Amino acid sequence: MEGTNSYGAGLTRHLQARNIEVVEVIRPAKVVRRMKGKSDAIDAYTAAHTALTHQDVVTAKTSVGTVEAIRVIHAGRRSALKAHAEVITQIKSLLVTAPEKVRAQYRSLSTKKLVGQLAASHTHVRVDCVETATRSALKRLAKRYIYLDEEITICEGELQALVEQVNEALTAVRGVSTIIASQLLIKAGDNPERLQSEDAFAALCGVSPLPASSRQTNRFRLNRGGDRAANSALYQIALVRMASDPMTKI
Repeated sequence: MEGTNSYGAGLTRHLQARNIEVVEVIRPAKVVRRMKGKSDAIDAYTAAHTALTHQDVVTAKTSVGTVEAIRVIHAGRRSALKAHAEVITQIKSLLVTAPEKVRAQYRSLSTKKLVGQLAASHTHVRVDCVETATRSALKRLAKRYIYLDEEITICEGELQALVEQVNEALTAVRGVSTIIASQLLIKAGDNPERLQSEDAFAALCGVSPLPASSRQTNRFRLNRGGDRAANSALYQIALVRMASDPMTKI
């Protein structure tokens, strides 16, 4: 199957619940698709051929355990974080073009004080309709910012509890926060035994060096494939350890 953790997730769980082995077939390269063409019949035949020859196939995630719960909450937190950043950007953009009376009132405040004062402000109807509308919009945005802040905190608390349930020792590693641990667990899945080695996990995260030798040149290049979110998590771990861990610095 293709997309066992996206559009094919429901069918994958249905088959696995009936003890039917499911392997995920990687979509063929564009060059191959151009040569063979594309249709449902061609795709089905190509997938079957790939599965039978055991080329470019991986064991599908089960997606029915605690790690799947972590993935869902992590996705909600990521969405809230994006909206959180957009709201404060909108607030500050509105203040740039706001009437001078509004700008002068909030000009020197930090983000925390700005949001707090805007959320607690009174939006009385004024003679200037632009000022009235601006104050009203800023108040609503500030309340939304506070709500998203609380949502993010709740998500992080739930993630911490779930991560400790799966692997409490993971966050004890230097440089591994709850969010980074969540991302790595999501990549491994509820059935991490499908990853046969550290090399396989490195390839999934896009941190395995790839040979790029030619004639008398013997070299490797960076792997630009793999899961970019997991790649970013490993990068953050490396940054923290390079700054604070003596063994990593060596």
